[in-house]
Amino acid sequence: MQFASRLDNVETSAIRELFKLLGKPGIISFAGGFPDSAMFDVEGLKEASQKALAEEPGGALQYGATEGYEPLRTQLSAFMKTKGVDVDPSGLIVTTGSQQALDLLGKTMISPGDKVIVEGPTFLATIQCFRLYGAQLISAPIDANGVKTDELEKLIAEHKPRFVYLIPTFGNPSGAMLSLERRRKVLELAVKYQTLIVEDDPYGDLYFGEAPPPSILALAKDVPGSRELLAHCGSLSKVLSPGLRIGWMIAPAELLAKATMCKQFSDAHTSTFAQATAAQYLKSGRMPATLAHVREVYGQRAQAMGAALKRELGDAVSFTQPQGGLFFWARLTGANGKLADANELAKRAIEKLVAFVPGAPFYAEKPDLATLRLSFATADVAKIEEGVKRLGQAL
Repeated sequence: MQFASRLDNVETSAIRELFKLLGKPGIISFAGGFPDSAMFDVEGLKEASQKALAEEPGGALQYGATEGYEPLRTQLSAFMKTKGVDVDPSGLIVTTGSQQALDLLGKTMISPGDKVIVEGPTFLATIQCFRLYGAQLISAPIDANGVKTDELEKLIAEHKPRFVYLIPTFGNPSGAMLSLERRRKVLELAVKYQTLIVEDDPYGDLYFGEAPPPSILALAKDVPGSRELLAHCGSLSKVLSPGLRIGWMIAPAELLAKATMCKQFSDAHTSTFAQATAAQYLKSGRMPATLAHVREVYGQRAQAMGAALKRELGDAVSFTQPQGGLFFWARLTGANGKLADANELAKRAIEKLVAFVPGAPFYAEKPDLATLRLSFATADVAKIEEGVKRLGQAL
């Protein structure tokens, strides 16, 4: 069977393939990027769905506007205001998870051969999505403070990309947090080079202590001309429920119009029932307590994993303790003659009944084979300690 040539440049997700190995009894998995289902506010969501059906059953069960269910757009506008962003409900569209927002950006902005700058490493599905539309991906190096803006400027000047894609707050997989100074620099670069910046922010509310700097979008009011060069993608998946599939995109009006048109071709609109449920939940005022709970639990787990990695692996691994999000990004050092190949370690780890994701697939170019991603979200402290102990034995 002959398939479209665009599929020649993409592969099946390495993470999805790894999941096929996770059926062994007793395995402890640090591989997934899922929130813990025990964190879901089931009672709050049940109440919200019942209210949606009781108060506006037609709106919840009928076809809806492609741009999104108006009460939800209103609630998302209010939610963004709590994070320092003034956006009219008409200035955002509801997407089927923030993943669809990235797909819509690919459809509307990328022609075959166009260059797009991403972080190295970055979200695996983004690499796959943008390549599907024919993008040539350029990696910008990062450190614990996010993308290195001096290097980013050189790449923008050289390659003149269609856009730059960043996960500035607790990135997947890096866990890095872009500093305030660098966030401002990114805005200045957008204006200087008239380059669209895409800010993906699914983890920004999952901080463990001090709140992170304002989003790039929130800071845009301080840099004249930058707001019209920003697209911001948000999601309720990591903080409320992935099953709702509720995301949103804030972008210049012309880009939103094109994205809405492309969304009409794929799913007509995001589930109106899910949107109505999310709207009722946000309206209920339960979100702050939900966020406080997940921050506390994930923060404890992150601390436990950091301590266990130092105790069990010592100087054979290097990492920066994450201040939020769901992930540790670590690098095997090869100290004392120990293994420095994460792919080989992954095979040994499965034999010890513990799983993680090797880091190489997260690079659009020049993969670092010594890197690995560990998620602490779905394992309690006891399992984290036991899992990291097994990882040390595998190493």
